[in-house]
Amino acid sequence: MIPTSKLERLQHRFNGIEAQLASGVGGPGFVKLSREHAELAPVIEAVNAYRRAFQQLEEAEAIIADPASESDMRSLAEEERGELKETVAQLELELRIQLLPKDAADASSAIVEVRAGTGGDEAALFAGDLLKMYTRYAQLQGWRTDLMSLSESELGGVKEAVLEVAGQGAFAKLKFESGGHRVQRVPETEAGGRIHTSAATVAVLPEAEDVDVTIDEKDLRIDVYRASGAGGQHVNKTESAVRITHLPTNIVVAMQEEKSQHKNKAKAMKILKARMFEAERARVDGARAAERKGLVGTGDRSGRIRTYNFPQGRVTDHRINLTLYKLDSIISGDDLSDVIDALVAEDQASRLAALDDEG
Repeated sequence: MIPTSKLERLQHRFNGIEAQLASGVGGPGFVKLSREHAELAPVIEAVNAYRRAFQQLEEAEAIIADPASESDMRSLAEEERGELKETVAQLELELRIQLLPKDAADASSAIVEVRAGTGGDEAALFAGDLLKMYTRYAQLQGWRTDLMSLSESELGGVKEAVLEVAGQGAFAKLKFESGGHRVQRVPETEAGGRIHTSAATVAVLPEAEDVDVTIDEKDLRIDVYRASGAGGQHVNKTESAVRITHLPTNIVVAMQEEKSQHKNKAKAMKILKARMFEAERARVDGARAAERKGLVGTGDRSGRIRTYNFPQGRVTDHRINLTLYKLDSIISGDDLSDVIDALVAEDQASRLAALDDEG
Protein backbone atom coordinates (compact mmCIF):
# COMPACT_ATOMS: atom_id res chain seq x y z
CA MET A 1 0.00 0.00 0.00
CA ILE A 2 1.24 3.50 -0.87
CA PRO A 3 1.61 5.74 2.23
CA THR A 4 -1.29 8.20 2.59
CA SER A 5 1.14 10.95 3.62
CA LYS A 6 2.93 10.73 0.27
CA LEU A 7 -0.35 11.03 -1.65
CA GLU A 8 -1.39 14.01 0.48
CA ARG A 9 1.92 15.78 -0.19
CA LEU A 10 1.40 15.34 -3.93
CA GLN A 11 -2.14 16.73 -3.73
CA HIS A 12 -0.94 19.67 -1.63
CA ARG A 13 1.83 20.47 -4.14
CA PHE A 14 -0.61 20.23 -7.07
CA ASN A 15 -3.12 22.53 -5.36
CA GLY A 16 -0.31 25.00 -4.61
CA ILE A 17 0.78 25.06 -8.27
CA GLU A 18 -2.78 25.66 -9.44
CA ALA A 19 -3.12 28.54 -6.97
CA GLN A 20 0.14 30.13 -8.18
CA LEU A 21 -0.88 29.81 -11.84
CA ALA A 22 -4.28 31.33 -11.06
CA SER A 23 -2.56 34.29 -9.36
CA GLY A 24 -1.05 35.33 -12.68
CA VAL A 25 2.63 34.50 -12.21
CA GLY A 26 4.58 35.32 -15.38
CA GLY A 27 7.96 34.90 -17.04
CA PRO A 28 10.20 31.86 -16.52
CA GLY A 29 8.29 31.03 -13.33
CA PHE A 30 5.11 30.52 -15.33
CA VAL A 31 6.89 28.21 -17.78
CA LYS A 32 8.34 26.05 -14.99
CA LEU A 33 5.05 25.89 -13.05
CA SER A 34 3.09 25.03 -16.20
CA ARG A 35 5.53 22.23 -16.97
CA GLU A 36 5.27 20.83 -13.43
CA HIS A 37 1.47 21.13 -13.55
CA ALA A 38 1.37 19.15 -16.81
CA GLU A 39 3.59 16.45 -15.28
CA LEU A 40 1.59 16.22 -12.03
CA ALA A 41 -1.91 16.27 -13.55
CA PRO A 42 -1.91 12.59 -14.70
CA VAL A 43 -0.34 11.57 -11.37
CA ILE A 44 -3.14 13.27 -9.41
CA GLU A 45 -5.69 11.60 -11.68
CA ALA A 46 -4.11 8.23 -10.86
CA VAL A 47 -4.07 9.09 -7.14
CA ASN A 48 -7.80 9.87 -7.19
CA ALA A 49 -8.66 6.67 -9.07
CA TYR A 50 -6.59 4.61 -6.60
CA ARG A 51 -8.18 6.29 -3.58
CA ARG A 52 -11.72 5.76 -4.91
CA ALA A 53 -11.11 2.06 -5.56
CA PHE A 54 -9.41 1.60 -2.17
CA GLN A 55 -12.34 3.28 -0.41
CA GLN A 56 -14.81 0.99 -2.22
CA LEU A 57 -12.76 -2.03 -1.13
CA GLU A 58 -12.78 -0.84 2.49
CA GLU A 59 -16.55 -0.37 2.35
CA ALA A 60 -17.03 -3.90 0.98
CA GLU A 61 -14.74 -5.31 3.70
CA ALA A 62 -16.74 -3.45 6.36
CA ILE A 63 -20.04 -4.91 5.13
CA ILE A 64 -18.57 -8.43 5.13
CA ALA A 65 -17.17 -8.00 8.64
CA ASP A 66 -20.38 -6.49 10.10
CA PRO A 67 -22.50 -9.22 11.69
CA ALA A 68 -25.55 -6.97 11.33
CA SER A 69 -25.25 -6.93 7.52
CA GLU A 70 -28.03 -8.65 5.60
CA SER A 71 -27.01 -11.87 3.87
CA ASP A 72 -27.80 -10.47 0.41
CA MET A 73 -25.65 -7.40 1.06
CA ARG A 74 -22.82 -9.55 2.41
CA SER A 75 -22.95 -11.88 -0.62
CA LEU A 76 -22.87 -8.93 -3.00
CA ALA A 77 -19.95 -7.39 -1.09
CA GLU A 78 -18.03 -10.69 -1.23
CA GLU A 79 -18.51 -10.84 -5.01
CA GLU A 80 -17.29 -7.26 -5.38
CA ARG A 81 -14.33 -7.74 -3.04
CA GLY A 82 -12.42 -10.00 -5.46
CA GLU A 83 -12.86 -7.59 -8.38
CA LEU A 84 -12.01 -4.59 -6.21
CA LYS A 85 -8.81 -6.23 -4.94
CA GLU A 86 -7.68 -6.76 -8.54
CA THR A 87 -8.62 -3.19 -9.44
CA VAL A 88 -6.78 -1.73 -6.45
CA ALA A 89 -3.68 -3.82 -7.21
CA GLN A 90 -3.66 -2.69 -10.84
CA LEU A 91 -4.24 0.98 -9.96
CA GLU A 92 -1.52 0.79 -7.29
CA LEU A 93 0.97 -0.57 -9.82
CA GLU A 94 0.07 2.17 -12.32
CA LEU A 95 0.39 4.79 -9.60
CA ARG A 96 3.76 3.45 -8.42
CA ILE A 97 5.01 3.73 -12.01
CA GLN A 98 3.71 7.32 -12.14
CA LEU A 99 5.57 8.05 -8.88
CA LEU A 100 8.93 6.75 -10.11
CA PRO A 101 11.60 9.49 -10.25
CA LYS A 102 11.46 11.02 -13.69
CA ASP A 103 14.17 12.23 -15.97
CA ALA A 104 13.51 15.99 -15.98
CA ALA A 105 13.73 16.01 -19.77
CA ASP A 106 11.23 13.19 -20.39
CA ALA A 107 8.43 15.58 -21.36
CA SER A 108 10.65 17.34 -23.92
CA SER A 109 10.66 17.12 -27.67
CA ALA A 110 13.71 15.35 -29.11
CA ILE A 111 16.50 15.89 -31.60
CA VAL A 112 17.58 12.65 -33.27
CA GLU A 113 21.01 12.51 -34.90
CA VAL A 114 21.66 9.58 -37.26
CA ARG A 115 25.11 8.89 -38.70
CA ALA A 116 26.43 6.18 -41.00
CA GLY A 117 29.14 4.07 -39.36
CA THR A 118 31.36 1.32 -40.71
CA GLY A 119 30.23 -0.23 -43.99
CA GLY A 120 30.57 2.47 -46.64
CA ASP A 121 27.61 2.90 -49.00
CA GLU A 122 25.63 0.14 -47.30
CA ALA A 123 26.01 1.86 -43.91
CA ALA A 124 24.68 5.08 -45.43
CA LEU A 125 21.70 3.23 -46.92
CA PHE A 126 21.01 1.69 -43.51
CA ALA A 127 21.23 5.10 -41.84
CA GLY A 128 18.65 6.27 -44.37
CA ASP A 129 16.38 3.37 -43.35
CA LEU A 130 16.71 4.38 -39.69
CA LEU A 131 15.85 7.99 -40.51
CA LYS A 132 12.68 6.87 -42.31
CA MET A 133 11.86 4.52 -39.40
CA TYR A 134 12.01 7.31 -36.81
CA THR A 135 10.09 9.72 -39.03
CA ARG A 136 7.26 7.21 -39.51
CA TYR A 137 7.22 6.23 -35.82
CA ALA A 138 6.99 9.89 -34.82
CA GLN A 139 4.10 10.50 -37.21
CA LEU A 140 2.22 7.51 -35.77
CA GLN A 141 2.65 9.02 -32.28
CA GLY A 142 1.12 12.27 -33.51
CA TRP A 143 4.41 14.16 -33.22
CA ARG A 144 5.67 16.71 -35.74
CA THR A 145 8.95 16.09 -37.56
CA ASP A 146 11.36 18.49 -39.21
CA LEU A 147 14.44 17.29 -41.09
CA MET A 148 16.87 19.94 -39.87
CA SER A 149 20.00 18.72 -41.63
CA LEU A 150 20.76 16.05 -44.23
CA SER A 151 24.01 14.93 -45.87
CA GLU A 152 23.38 12.24 -48.50
CA SER A 153 25.67 9.65 -50.05
CA GLU A 154 26.07 9.17 -53.78
CA LEU A 155 23.68 6.17 -53.74
CA GLY A 156 20.95 8.11 -51.93
CA GLY A 157 21.83 6.96 -48.45
CA VAL A 158 22.42 9.17 -45.41
CA LYS A 159 25.89 10.12 -44.21
CA GLU A 160 24.45 12.25 -41.44
CA ALA A 161 21.01 13.62 -40.59
CA VAL A 162 19.42 15.62 -37.79
CA LEU A 163 15.69 15.15 -37.22
CA GLU A 164 13.62 17.28 -34.87
CA VAL A 165 10.72 15.37 -33.29
CA ALA A 166 8.35 17.84 -31.63
CA GLY A 167 5.77 16.47 -29.23
CA GLN A 168 5.01 15.97 -25.54
CA GLY A 169 7.11 13.07 -24.21
CA ALA A 170 9.02 12.41 -27.42
CA PHE A 171 12.36 12.24 -25.60
CA ALA A 172 10.97 9.83 -22.96
CA LYS A 173 10.51 7.17 -25.64
CA LEU A 174 13.15 7.99 -28.21
CA LYS A 175 16.00 8.23 -25.66
CA PHE A 176 16.14 4.42 -25.73
CA GLU A 177 17.38 4.62 -29.34
CA SER A 178 20.76 6.17 -28.49
CA GLY A 179 23.63 3.85 -29.37
CA GLY A 180 24.97 1.66 -32.15
CA HIS A 181 22.62 -0.08 -34.60
CA ARG A 182 23.90 -2.97 -36.72
CA VAL A 183 22.42 -4.38 -39.93
CA GLN A 184 23.12 -7.76 -41.56
CA ARG A 185 21.88 -8.09 -45.14
CA VAL A 186 22.88 -8.65 -48.75
CA PRO A 187 23.52 -5.21 -50.31
CA GLU A 188 21.87 -4.42 -53.63
CA THR A 189 25.36 -3.79 -55.01
CA GLU A 190 26.58 -7.27 -53.96
CA ALA A 191 26.61 -9.57 -56.98
CA GLY A 192 27.73 -12.66 -55.07
CA GLY A 193 24.84 -12.66 -52.61
CA ARG A 194 27.08 -12.38 -49.55
CA ILE A 195 25.72 -10.97 -46.29
CA HIS A 196 27.43 -7.77 -45.18
CA THR A 197 27.44 -6.25 -41.72
CA SER A 198 27.18 -2.48 -41.49
CA ALA A 199 26.49 -0.02 -38.72
CA ALA A 200 24.95 3.34 -37.96
CA THR A 201 24.89 5.38 -34.77
CA VAL A 202 22.01 7.27 -33.21
CA ALA A 203 22.14 10.01 -30.59
CA VAL A 204 18.90 11.32 -29.09
CA LEU A 205 18.99 14.67 -27.28
CA PRO A 206 16.20 16.43 -25.38
CA GLU A 207 15.27 19.66 -27.10
CA ALA A 208 16.18 22.52 -24.78
CA GLU A 209 13.82 25.39 -24.10
CA ASP A 210 15.09 28.89 -23.35
CA VAL A 211 14.36 28.29 -19.68
CA ASP A 212 16.73 25.28 -19.74
CA VAL A 213 19.81 26.83 -21.36
CA THR A 214 21.14 30.38 -21.28
CA ILE A 215 23.74 31.28 -23.91
CA ASP A 216 25.71 34.51 -23.75
CA GLU A 217 26.16 35.98 -27.24
CA LYS A 218 29.77 36.89 -26.46
CA ASP A 219 30.52 33.18 -26.01
CA LEU A 220 29.61 32.48 -29.64
CA ARG A 221 31.69 32.69 -32.79
CA ILE A 222 29.45 32.77 -35.85
CA ASP A 223 30.97 32.16 -39.29
CA VAL A 224 29.01 32.47 -42.54
CA TYR A 225 29.99 30.94 -45.86
CA ARG A 226 28.55 29.64 -49.11
CA ALA A 227 26.66 26.36 -48.91
CA SER A 228 28.41 23.57 -50.81
CA GLY A 229 27.07 20.44 -52.47
CA ALA A 230 28.61 17.13 -53.55
CA GLY A 231 32.23 17.49 -54.59
CA GLY A 232 32.50 20.82 -52.83
CA GLN A 233 30.87 22.95 -55.53
CA HIS A 234 28.97 25.97 -54.24
CA VAL A 235 25.21 25.47 -54.52
CA ASN A 236 24.27 29.13 -54.07
CA LYS A 237 25.94 32.47 -54.57
CA THR A 238 25.15 33.99 -51.19
CA GLU A 239 26.80 33.25 -47.87
CA SER A 240 23.75 31.55 -46.29
CA ALA A 241 25.51 28.67 -44.52
CA VAL A 242 26.21 29.21 -40.83
CA ARG A 243 28.73 27.68 -38.44
CA ILE A 244 28.31 28.45 -34.73
CA THR A 245 31.04 27.67 -32.20
CA HIS A 246 30.31 27.88 -28.48
CA LEU A 247 33.75 28.95 -27.28
CA PRO A 248 33.60 27.79 -23.61
CA THR A 249 32.64 24.21 -24.56
CA ASN A 250 34.01 24.13 -28.14
CA ILE A 251 30.68 22.67 -29.37
CA VAL A 252 30.37 23.37 -33.09
CA VAL A 253 27.18 23.25 -35.18
CA ALA A 254 27.08 23.94 -38.92
CA MET A 255 23.87 24.37 -40.93
CA GLN A 256 23.33 24.99 -44.63
CA GLU A 257 19.97 23.35 -45.44
CA GLU A 258 18.04 26.60 -45.79
CA LYS A 259 18.61 29.32 -48.37
CA SER A 260 18.16 31.92 -45.66
CA GLN A 261 21.08 32.68 -43.35
CA HIS A 262 18.57 33.62 -40.62
CA LYS A 263 16.83 30.22 -40.81
CA ASN A 264 20.14 28.35 -40.81
CA LYS A 265 21.25 30.27 -37.72
CA ALA A 266 17.96 29.52 -35.92
CA LYS A 267 18.28 25.78 -36.65
CA ALA A 268 21.93 25.71 -35.63
CA MET A 269 21.10 27.46 -32.34
CA LYS A 270 18.38 24.91 -31.61
CA ILE A 271 20.84 22.01 -32.08
CA LEU A 272 23.53 23.85 -30.10
CA LYS A 273 21.18 24.36 -27.16
CA ALA A 274 20.18 20.69 -27.23
CA ARG A 275 23.82 19.54 -27.18
CA MET A 276 24.69 21.96 -24.38
CA PHE A 277 21.62 20.91 -22.38
CA GLU A 278 22.52 17.24 -22.64
CA ALA A 279 26.20 17.89 -21.85
CA GLU A 280 25.21 19.78 -18.70
CA ARG A 281 22.72 17.07 -17.68
CA ALA A 282 25.41 14.42 -18.06
CA ARG A 283 27.89 16.50 -16.08
CA VAL A 284 25.74 17.34 -13.05
CA ASP A 285 23.56 14.27 -12.89
CA GLY A 286 25.89 11.31 -12.55
CA ALA A 287 23.18 9.39 -10.72
CA ARG A 288 20.90 9.60 -13.74
CA ALA A 289 23.67 8.36 -16.02
CA ALA A 290 24.42 5.46 -13.66
CA GLU A 291 20.73 4.58 -13.44
CA ARG A 292 20.31 4.53 -17.21
CA LYS A 293 23.63 2.88 -18.06
CA GLY A 294 22.43 -0.68 -17.53
CA LEU A 295 19.54 -0.45 -19.93
CA VAL A 296 19.55 2.67 -22.01
CA GLY A 297 23.28 3.23 -22.07
CA THR A 298 24.78 6.67 -21.68
CA GLY A 299 24.23 7.66 -25.29
CA ASP A 300 27.70 6.37 -26.13
CA ARG A 301 27.51 5.69 -29.84
CA SER A 302 30.07 2.91 -29.67
CA GLY A 303 27.74 0.66 -27.64
CA ARG A 304 25.80 -1.75 -29.89
CA ILE A 305 22.17 -1.86 -28.81
CA ARG A 306 20.31 -3.55 -31.66
CA THR A 307 20.80 -5.84 -34.66
CA TYR A 308 18.59 -5.94 -37.76
CA ASN A 309 19.11 -9.31 -39.51
CA PHE A 310 17.40 -9.27 -42.91
CA PRO A 311 18.03 -12.91 -43.99
CA GLN A 312 16.27 -14.12 -40.82
CA GLY A 313 13.74 -11.27 -40.74
CA ARG A 314 14.54 -10.54 -37.10
CA VAL A 315 15.32 -7.59 -34.90
CA THR A 316 17.20 -8.18 -31.64
CA ASP A 317 17.59 -5.59 -28.90
CA HIS A 318 20.63 -6.75 -26.94
CA ARG A 319 19.88 -4.76 -23.77
CA ILE A 320 16.76 -6.74 -22.88
CA ASN A 321 17.36 -9.84 -25.05
CA LEU A 322 14.23 -9.09 -27.07
CA THR A 323 13.97 -10.75 -30.49
CA LEU A 324 11.05 -10.09 -32.84
CA TYR A 325 10.61 -11.74 -36.22
CA LYS A 326 8.89 -8.79 -37.87
CA LEU A 327 11.81 -6.83 -39.26
CA ASP A 328 9.94 -5.31 -42.21
CA SER A 329 7.25 -3.70 -40.08
CA ILE A 330 9.78 -2.49 -37.49
CA ILE A 331 12.23 -0.94 -39.96
CA SER A 332 9.28 0.74 -41.68
CA GLY A 333 8.42 2.37 -38.34
CA ASP A 334 4.95 0.81 -38.16
CA ASP A 335 5.88 -1.61 -35.35
CA LEU A 336 8.89 0.14 -33.81
CA SER A 337 6.58 0.78 -30.83
CA ASP A 338 6.77 -2.96 -30.03
CA VAL A 339 10.48 -2.53 -29.29
CA ILE A 340 10.31 0.87 -27.60
CA ASP A 341 7.34 -0.08 -25.40
CA ALA A 342 9.20 -3.21 -24.26
CA LEU A 343 12.23 -1.07 -23.34
CA VAL A 344 10.04 1.40 -21.43
CA ALA A 345 8.34 -1.47 -19.54
CA GLU A 346 11.67 -3.11 -18.67
CA ASP A 347 13.07 0.22 -17.48
CA GLN A 348 10.02 0.77 -15.26
CA ALA A 349 10.16 -2.78 -13.88
CA SER A 350 13.86 -2.52 -12.99
CA ARG A 351 13.37 0.84 -11.27
CA LEU A 352 10.34 -0.46 -9.33
CA ALA A 353 12.41 -3.45 -8.20
CA ALA A 354 15.19 -1.10 -7.09
CA LEU A 355 12.70 0.93 -5.04
CA ASP A 356 11.33 -2.24 -3.45
CA ASP A 357 14.87 -3.32 -2.54
CA GLU A 358 15.49 0.06 -0.91
CA GLY A 359 12.22 -0.29 1.02
